[in-house]
Amino acid sequence: MGDIFVPEPLHPPSLTGKSIFWVGIVLGVVIVVALLTKGFGLFGDGKPAPDEPQQIVKQGDKVQIPEGSALRQRIGVAAAPAEMVTPRLELPGIIEADPARTAAVLPALAGRLIELKVSLGERVAQGDILAVIRSPDLAQAYDDDDKAADALALTDKNLKRQEEQFKLGTASARDLDQARSDRTQAAAEYARTQTRLKVIGAPVEKGTRDLVVRAPISGSITTLSVAPGNMINDPTQPLMTIADLSVVWVTAQVPEKDVGAVAKDQAAEVRLAAYPDEMLRGKVLFVSDVLEPDTRRDKIRIAFQNPDYRLKPNMFATVTVQGAPQSRIVLPTAALLMNNDRTSVFVETAPWTFERRVVEPQLEEGQSVAIRSGLTGGEKVVVKGGILLND
Repeated sequence: MGDIFVPEPLHPPSLTGKSIFWVGIVLGVVIVVALLTKGFGLFGDGKPAPDEPQQIVKQGDKVQIPEGSALRQRIGVAAAPAEMVTPRLELPGIIEADPARTAAVLPALAGRLIELKVSLGERVAQGDILAVIRSPDLAQAYDDDDKAADALALTDKNLKRQEEQFKLGTASARDLDQARSDRTQAAAEYARTQTRLKVIGAPVEKGTRDLVVRAPISGSITTLSVAPGNMINDPTQPLMTIADLSVVWVTAQVPEKDVGAVAKDQAAEVRLAAYPDEMLRGKVLFVSDVLEPDTRRDKIRIAFQNPDYRLKPNMFATVTVQGAPQSRIVLPTAALLMNNDRTSVFVETAPWTFERRVVEPQLEEGQSVAIRSGLTGGEKVVVKGGILLND
């Protein structure tokens, strides 16, 4: 008999430790993917699972939440009410001196500034001496006045002499008329020189021949552009500026789109950065008829008494202007969604069907906002969870 061949049993090839490690990693990844796929209700082909409903269905510009969707529990819808609201514009502002209470101090004549009596920021009263100028033109004006006074005295004596001689018959009527004419012309010239001295602010009485510059109004020296020893060559250039700050203006800048919401005598509230805990209340005194060409803004001004000088020009202010009550749609701020540079809300057009609507907010007050346009009263708006419907 031949030898019987008995085959050896087959043994699976042994796995090395490294092979077992990689097999475990692959199995773990497969399990995680399977769990995630199930959690989103999707199979490997990306289609909805047959046993779970869709969360959102898009139909053109509209968004529908189907029955059974968990989003229905997270969306809140309410009717948009129309309420009476008082428009309030918050505007940047600044304190300014009243131009009608501001005076530029101009020298009446050219000359050299020999004495400066005030300093920048000092308060002065009307008539106080501000500066002394030694002026050749003033000296000439005094000389002309002296000559005119002397000529008047001479012609006056000559007239009296001619009148006496005329009575005695030793002077003709022609000589008397000439004496009267000379006296009238001399009087006119003297009056002219006296008026010139008064106009340039020089005392008409004899004394110092220096030009004394006095304060035209009471107020504070806000600018000063000269020093003792300076030569004043241009009388049109101010030596200094005096501003009466007992009354100041708060000037606010109104954007072009809001110009129609402001008017004269409108109530206004002002807060200053320097005094954040204080509120100033006043009325709009002035609305400019011309927009600023650079900023495209209109200026409004509110006047305030300033007896203690606490309101200082160039202080920053925030001006709140209150308009007349208007009927506006009012929504919670949570209903508003930002899309690029537009503000929108979701409006319910059918049960659980919504469309996006662009709106224009006008006024925000705490947790609510007034809508200028885009909605009508009674429309149902998503006021909670609108972000879930957003793209």
